[in-house]
Amino acid sequence: MKAKVVPPAPESPPNLEPTPAPSFEDQLRQLESLVDTLERGDLSLEASLAAFEQGVGLTRACQQALDAAEQRVRILTSTAEGAEPEPFAPRD
Repeated sequence: MKAKVVPPAPESPPNLEPTPAPSFEDQLRQLESLVDTLERGDLSLEASLAAFEQGVGLTRACQQALDAAEQRVRILTSTAEGAEPEPFAPRD
């Protein structure tokens, strides 16, 4: 007689609330801290490479945030072709 194989019960995910993405300012501070650490030269080669890799990721995230902000400013300050300002007509 064959033994019945019972698959393991799936683990339930921990009840963790999603963490909000770090702000631009937080990422910039973290990047500045990494640069300071790398400039001191106290890290091993492996730790330096890991810090550099993290710094590249932070640089890209900061650049994306700046690009998105610039795009929003362009949208807000652009004028549609042929659009003319209209005088405000107060309601009676």
